[in-house]
Amino acid sequence: MALNYSGGDTMTTTLRRMAAIAACLLGTMSLAAAAEVTVYATVGVKHSLEDLAAQFEKTSGHKLKITFGTAAALAKRVQGGEQADLYVLTRQALETLSKDGKVADGTQRNFTSSLMGVAVKKGAPKPDVSTVEAFKQTLLAAKSIAYPDPAGGGFSGVYFVQVVEKLGIAEQVKAKAKHPTDALAARLVMNGEAEIAVNQKPELAAFDVEIIGAFPAGIDVTTVYSAGVSKDSKESAAAAAIIKFLEGPEAAAVFKRDGFEVGPPAKAS
Repeated sequence: MALNYSGGDTMTTTLRRMAAIAACLLGTMSLAAAAEVTVYATVGVKHSLEDLAAQFEKTSGHKLKITFGTAAALAKRVQGGEQADLYVLTRQALETLSKDGKVADGTQRNFTSSLMGVAVKKGAPKPDVSTVEAFKQTLLAAKSIAYPDPAGGGFSGVYFVQVVEKLGIAEQVKAKAKHPTDALAARLVMNGEAEIAVNQKPELAAFDVEIIGAFPAGIDVTTVYSAGVSKDSKESAAAAAIIKFLEGPEAAAVFKRDGFEVGPPAKAS
């Protein structure tokens, strides 16, 4: 038996309209789900985080608005009343904000770590930094040394000054110090403005310089990086998703590529 329906064209038109409406609704829902997440992040993870942010944005649909600075400076800004949705800082700085009630309980995660290192310009002689005494003599022999200004409160600059004070050469080092405005010492070595750069190894690796080694045993230290959601975040779910991403295998591969340490640190700041 043949069944004939009248109004076939009308049904087709109606179905098309319904499909178009559904597509619009799905698009609206997608836009509503996408968030702009403000992030305060330490310059210590800048090179890696820029790559990872692009990956996360592509897969999640969220947008990251990142402000970089030293962990200490960013923590002070938050303590002074500023806020972001997500804080990506050193463990020490994030713990300070947690104690001040600025971080949502239970959201803090340690996601990578790094060592302090020394670098010279590509092709330049590689001085010895394998022992504490060799490290000391290398600093004394250098004509100029680039490192973050300790007055900025960043860990690298503060710790390096503590080390040279312990070695009894603080005044000699201070006399030939070069402080980069962005706390990235390797830039000055790459540009020929300084002979030696001292910084976190990943910060050195972000530039076309030669890393000659980490700080030797006895004065070595590991910096742990942590992330936490702001207690007052308006995009807490998206911020938490970023932290989960930073703990994942894609992020681990980028951190490893950029000179960060793999596995739990034995000695951490």
